[in-house]
Amino acid sequence: MPEQPKAIPQVLQELWELLLAYGKQETTKPLRGLGQFVGFGLAAAVVGATGILMITLGTMRVLQTHTGGSLGGNWNWVPYVAGLAVLVLLIALAVSRINAKGSKLR
Repeated sequence: MPEQPKAIPQVLQELWELLLAYGKQETTKPLRGLGQFVGFGLAAAVVGATGILMITLGTMRVLQTHTGGSLGGNWNWVPYVAGLAVLVLLIALAVSRINAKGSKLR
């Protein structure tokens, strides 16, 4: 037996429910994935920044304490310049690792 044609309000109601379900499916799932991606990215940024800070401060502290006082007086600026040099080196390393979008890895 053939199916009876549906009334227009019933068709519109089914269409609305279908569109609503599709909208939820296509927006909430990708947003959850994006939230995880952003969360891991922020955690990595915090850990990376902390590591860079520790490397820089460690460089400065080693030069301040283990040079036998030869970097005192008028030479007390040298550990700070060395820390800055370490930061510049780390920035240069990071920039050198950036590839153009779609290019092959080196």
